[in-house]
Amino acid sequence: MQERNAWVDYAKAIGIILVVYGHVARGVFNAGLPMDKGEYLLVDSVIYSFHMPLFFFLSGLFFYDSLVKRGKAGLVINKVDTVVYPFIVWSLLQGLTEVVLSNYTNGDVTLGQVFSLLWSPRAQFWFLYALFLVFVVCSLVYAKVDRRYFLPLLLVFGVLYVLSRDLAAGSIGKFIFGNAVFFALGIWFNEIKAYFLARYIPLTLLLGTSFVIGQYLFHVTFGLSWEVGGLPVLALATVSILFVVALSMWLGRVRVGWLLFIGASSMTIYLMHILAGSGIRVILASFMVIDSIAVHLVVGTLVGLAAPLLAQMIIKRYDLYFLLAPPKSFSATSLRARRAVAH
Repeated sequence: MQERNAWVDYAKAIGIILVVYGHVARGVFNAGLPMDKGEYLLVDSVIYSFHMPLFFFLSGLFFYDSLVKRGKAGLVINKVDTVVYPFIVWSLLQGLTEVVLSNYTNGDVTLGQVFSLLWSPRAQFWFLYALFLVFVVCSLVYAKVDRRYFLPLLLVFGVLYVLSRDLAAGSIGKFIFGNAVFFALGIWFNEIKAYFLARYIPLTLLLGTSFVIGQYLFHVTFGLSWEVGGLPVLALATVSILFVVALSMWLGRVRVGWLLFIGASSMTIYLMHILAGSGIRVILASFMVIDSIAVHLVVGTLVGLAAPLLAQMIIKRYDLYFLLAPPKSFSATSLRARRAVAH
């Protein structure tokens, strides 16, 4: 990992920890454990107002350079390896596991739902589905423009986001219009990245204050939820993302190895954390008869992070890279995926 990109891994670490915690908390709440509903809904909405937009933003950061290097077709083929393949493999693995263990979990997953993944992605895998669609669309759009059009395109995607619920675009269109703006924000951010790197301390303080005030006004003063969408959520997500970016740049002054490792392994954690988190909740609640919310949240989050990292080590040890990348890649991506896991 290049030190100049350490802040990106810190941002990924912050994002994936929020993802794991958010899913663990939802699992605990849906299981009917004694959880304060008001507090749960508030924290859930704060997290969901920006944590997945953050990952679309981070995915957009290196998009344009890759597009220039690979071309449209090369970039799309690359994403078949790194996005579509794990989406299919882990949608099936997790889905079939949930079907088998449905008597012990919150959901009632059917085989029909599992095998509908190509037109109806489920669970956390919607992100990979939407991300690939956004990559395809942006590959077509950005291949025809140069950098001076990055900001106008960001504004266009912003308008499409605000109007996405009113557009008769179907589910695929909503996957694209509901997320492409954050991807475009990541593309455009490269134009101002140097400004952030030179002023990350005051920007962290300014954006951190804006984050707290914005979240308070949105959730407490106006009593809104992230699900309302529209311009208020777009503004809130943008401020929150930029705050995480500035904070991550500040963290980049020091090396916190375990946090960097979590960030670098965020894809593996994203693919596997639901199985780990759900499994430990069942063990704690059904077999150990523990109903402490604090125990469930802390242990569930830790296991949701640690179990995928352990699985990643096993994949490396026993050369099981086919679980993460195609055995016979359409490009050189599989080799790079193996090297990334190995390091």
